[in-house]
Amino acid sequence: MRHRKKVKKLGRTASHRKATLRNLVSALIEHHQIRTTQVKAKAAQQFIDKLITIAKEDTVHARRQVFKVLQNRNLVKALFDDIASTYSDRSGGYTRVIKLGTRRGDGAQMSLLQLVGFEKVVIDEEAPKKKKAPKKAPKKDEPTVMEEKRLRKNRLRKSLRRKRQRKKKQLRKNR
Repeated sequence: MRHRKKVKKLGRTASHRKATLRNLVSALIEHHQIRTTQVKAKAAQQFIDKLITIAKEDTVHARRQVFKVLQNRNLVKALFDDIASTYSDRSGGYTRVIKLGTRRGDGAQMSLLQLVGFEKVVIDEEAPKKKKAPKKAPKKDEPTVMEEKRLRKNRLRKSLRRKRQRKKKQLRKNR
């Protein structure tokens, strides 16, 4: 039973999980929103909320605590100057997770992790896709794709059959 086990392990070792969360949080601070799996988004949400709470108290100690996690001065500066100052009167709930559906390749649940109040920067999910040219109907003289596959298979079978027959003839001659 997993009672009182709060850490989402993400199928990684502790160091790999720490690096993954650090990278997700860095991207979130830089771009104000990221698109990732739902489990990673929820894990990163807890992580970034704690960092923003620390950053609201603008002291040297708080900056060092955040730098210990982010390892990037520019991100620390952005977090303290831009993000934390925006949330100075807010007592939590700095981020939101928006479910986007499943990923095409493996069916993983995808989510958008956003900083609340920074919605003007939007990832265009419904970008206009290039229209594909309509498929041309095959001419009556040309075989369809399935017919071509069948013809190739038949040719291959015939050639393999001929090879087997040649081997049998050679074996008979050698006896």
